[in-house]
Amino acid sequence: MDARSIIAKLRRNEIPTSAELHWFAQGLADGGVSDAQAGAFAMAVCMGGLGAQGRADLTVAMRDSGEVLNWDVDGPVIDKHSTGGVGDCVSLVLAPALAECGAYVPMISGRGLGHTGGTLDKLEAIPGVTTQIGQTRLAQILNETGAAIVGATGQIAPADKRLYAIRDVTATVESLDLITASILSKKLAASPDALVLDVKVGSGAFMKTLDEARKLARALTETANTAGCRTSAVITDMNQPLAPALGNALEVAEVMKVMTSGQSSPLAEISAELGGVLMADAGMCASAEEGRARIAEVIRDGRAAERFGRMMAAVGGPVHFVDTWARFLPEANVIQEVPAPRDGYISAIDGEALGLAVVALGGGRQVESDEIDPAVGLSDILRLGQHVQKGAPLAVVHAAREDAARLASEAVLNAVALGDAPVEQPPHIHERISA
Repeated sequence: MDARSIIAKLRRNEIPTSAELHWFAQGLADGGVSDAQAGAFAMAVCMGGLGAQGRADLTVAMRDSGEVLNWDVDGPVIDKHSTGGVGDCVSLVLAPALAECGAYVPMISGRGLGHTGGTLDKLEAIPGVTTQIGQTRLAQILNETGAAIVGATGQIAPADKRLYAIRDVTATVESLDLITASILSKKLAASPDALVLDVKVGSGAFMKTLDEARKLARALTETANTAGCRTSAVITDMNQPLAPALGNALEVAEVMKVMTSGQSSPLAEISAELGGVLMADAGMCASAEEGRARIAEVIRDGRAAERFGRMMAAVGGPVHFVDTWARFLPEANVIQEVPAPRDGYISAIDGEALGLAVVALGGGRQVESDEIDPAVGLSDILRLGQHVQKGAPLAVVHAAREDAARLASEAVLNAVALGDAPVEQPPHIHERISA
C-alpha cells in the first residue's frame, strides 16, 4: 500500500478499504505519511466523503493508531462527550453522579477550543489539581473514586492529533466524516461499554441550526455503534449559556452551587437527561427515565458533590474542597456589573460573542501557548425571557484590569439583545437520538 494510491482512490470517489485506512492512520501516527499527503487525504475526504462504513473504518483506524485502554473494574465503563458550548460544565456534574450510581467513568477531556471553554481548564482552576495522569495512576483513581476526568496522553489516537493540526490549516475542519472520526477515535480509545453524545445547537454552539446538529448526531451515533460501542445522542440547547457563568473558576462555582444547593437548574436537568440515557444504554436501569431520576436524586441530595470531592482530592486538589469550595477558587482583581441600557426583556443572546469576550479577558487561548487566567469571566448572566430594568445588571464582569473589564462590558452589551415583549424560553433538550 502507499499514500498516493489511497488518495487517488478517494479522488475517483472510491472508498478505501478498512485495511487501507488502517495503513494510512498508522502512517499519520508514525510519520510514514507526509504533511502534503495528509492534507490531500483530508481535502479528498472533505470533497467526496467516505460513506457510513468508510467513516466507521477511519474512526477505528485512528483509534487503533495508538493505545487502547482496558479496565479491570466490577461495573460498566461509560462516558460522555459534548460538541462544545458556552457555560457547559456538565462533565463536572455528570461524571461524579454516574460514579455514585455504580458506573466507572474514565473521561478523557480537552481544553478550550475557539469560543468554548475546556473541561480540563475548568478543573485546573481548583488549586493543586492536575489533569495529566499516567495510565497506571488513572486506573488506580478509577478504582478508588469511580470517575476521573483527565487529558489525553500522546499515546491516545496519535493519528488524530496529526490530522487535526493539518485540517486546521487546510480548510477541511468542517468535514462531517473527519469531525466524527476525530471525536470518536479518542473516546473509543477509552473502551467504554456505552457512550452518550451531547450535541449542542444554537448561538453558543458550533452547530447553529437543528438540521446541522441532527446530521452530526446521526453521524456520530451511527459510526460509534458500527464500531461496537452502544451510543446515543441528545441534542441540547445552546442559544444561551447553559450555566449563568462563563470562565473557569466561575463555572466551577456554578457546579458546586448545583451539587450542594439541592435546587433545580438547566445544568442539573441536562446532566440528568444525559445520565439517564447513558445508564439505560449500559443496562444499569430499565429506561432512560428511570436513570434520569436516579441521576437527579444523587445531584439533589449532595452525594454527587461528595464524590466530586473525592475525585479532586485524588488528583491533587484540596481534601475538604466540597465543604469550603468558595475560599479555594481564585477571584479576579476587578469585578463590575454591566448595567442594562434600558428596560426590556432578554430577547436574544449571542453565546459565541460572550465566549470570545471571556477569551479576550484571558479566560481562554488565542494561541495554543497562551496562559489562562482562571479567575476571569462573566457571572450572573440573565436568561432569555427575563425582564431587566434600566441600570440593573445584565451580567457581572470579572477581569484582571479595568481596561479589560470595560471591553468585556461592551461585548456583553453587544451580545445581549433587549426587546419590549417577553420571548418564549427554548427547551433545554430538543430531541434524543437513540442507539
